[in-house]
Amino acid sequence: MYLLLILLMLVSFGIQWRLRSKFKQYAQVGLKSNLSGAQVAELMLADHGITDVRIISTQGRLTDHYNPTDKTVNLSEGVYAERSAAAAAIAAHECGHAVQHATAYSMLQFRSAMVPALSAVSTWMPWILLAGVVMINRSLIPLGVGIALFSLTTLFSFVTLPVEFDASRRALAWMDKRGVVTAQEHAMAKDALWWAAMTYVVAAISSLATLLYYVSIFMGGNRRN
Repeated sequence: MYLLLILLMLVSFGIQWRLRSKFKQYAQVGLKSNLSGAQVAELMLADHGITDVRIISTQGRLTDHYNPTDKTVNLSEGVYAERSAAAAAIAAHECGHAVQHATAYSMLQFRSAMVPALSAVSTWMPWILLAGVVMINRSLIPLGVGIALFSLTTLFSFVTLPVEFDASRRALAWMDKRGVVTAQEHAMAKDALWWAAMTYVVAAISSLATLLYYVSIFMGGNRRN
């Protein structure tokens, strides 16, 4: 199990490096349509009849996200202003989440409903797990509670996968229909979004592996007791 966790960590680092490399490469390819990321986002929202979502610029790199609480598409500074295949892909993907929200996409609703519970337990969960491991020869209850809480984060990681893949599917389909990208630019956008999705896949698998690691400790303690 230790080797699996280390392997997944190395794979995660590798995918993150590949993702940044891909976005850096595709950020240098100007869009034939000459649209900035912000303009792509505006068009996609307008085409879906969404008028209550704001598009704002945020600091950082690859910090782009959609916030369903305040209905904002947050684009990193580069994506907001760049006129590239990478910027278009990211902007359209985040707007894909806004479309999911507007159409009451079930998996996004499920994920959003989990956020308050995860926020409430995230601070205490690592300490509960640590206490459970330390106290395993005295009581299995703390570790059991920690495992139950950690299972919520693992479930959240897997619920995130269809949400992310669906947002990318919506983004690519819309860009093609709208003529935002050429065939070559579409291939770049699809490749960039695929690598972005792989970060979520590895995160979900890593979370599951960590959960199973704690379960194995729990089972071992149960046999000893």
